[in-house]
Amino acid sequence: MKIRELLRIWGDESAEPVAEREYRLHLSIFDAAKIAALREMFPGRSEEQLLSELVGAALDELQAALPYAPGQRVLMLDEEGDPIHEDIGLSKRLHALTEKHLQRLRGAAGPDLPPDDTDGG
Repeated sequence: MKIRELLRIWGDESAEPVAEREYRLHLSIFDAAKIAALREMFPGRSEEQLLSELVGAALDELQAALPYAPGQRVLMLDEEGDPIHEDIGLSKRLHALTEKHLQRLRGAAGPDLPPDDTDGG
């Protein structure tokens, strides 16, 4: 999800399931003021929801920005016949580690946790 998409969805009252783990963070006074302003602008969202959704969007953008590192293995050919190599860079590692931790968190949360889009799309 892109940061811009948050503005579109913040009017929606639905929320994704959350992990049982709680994270504690300290914001600069300027960021805290921005979160307070967003809370006032979007009264249907708590400060915790706003922070959670901002972190989610930032993580999606971070994953999309990770550089592609071509490996030796050719996965397919593109429409012009050029090889498309597997990605052996940070994006692949992040995806694999995310899957590992997602399985652990799903196990801890129980079988009712719905599938999630973990490919950054």
